Amino acid sequence: MQARQQIPLIFLFLLSMTLVAGLAACNTISGVGKDLEAAGSGIEEAAEEEKRY
Repeated sequence: MQARQQIPLIFLFLLSMTLVAGLAACNTISGVGKDLEAAGSGIEEAAEEEKRY
């Protein structure tokens, strides 16, 4: 393969790997958000139980 043909292939490969990594990161961030939401709900429930009027 000539050097001029390799440059677009390398660019396409790097672009596709970047997109895959980006999609994986979105899924991970979504999971972290759900975990934080669940933890916040647990703390809120515990605080409600400990309230003394």
